[in-house]
Amino acid sequence: MNFKMIHENYNVSNLEASLKFYEEALGLKEVRRKETEAFTIVYVKNEQSDFELELTQLHDHPQRYDLGECEFHLAFECDDYEKAYEKHKEMGCICFENPSMGIYFIEDPDGYWLEIVPRR
Repeated sequence: MNFKMIHENYNVSNLEASLKFYEEALGLKEVRRKETEAFTIVYVKNEQSDFELELTQLHDHPQRYDLGECEFHLAFECDDYEKAYEKHKEMGCICFENPSMGIYFIEDPDGYWLEIVPRR
């Protein structure tokens, strides 16, 4: 029996703001959408991987989600770490830096942390 990771879900309070952030910060673009009266789900990805991020907006939950201590994250490898760092610094979304490990984290509009690591 084999398993392949295909997507991760983040519930978001403002789908349009999240879509804009993920495209600008990480180059993730919408690949498909499912809408009902209760929710909208949008899958985003880029050409670097088959893995998708599923952004779900529940229509009756417009407030930010309580992420607890936020001790979870997705990691993104970047081929131009310095350029990415400057872009994220300009966007004002860097929330934590660990120079000794050579990584940093950015935060999306709902408070989810995303790790940025250089290609090694």
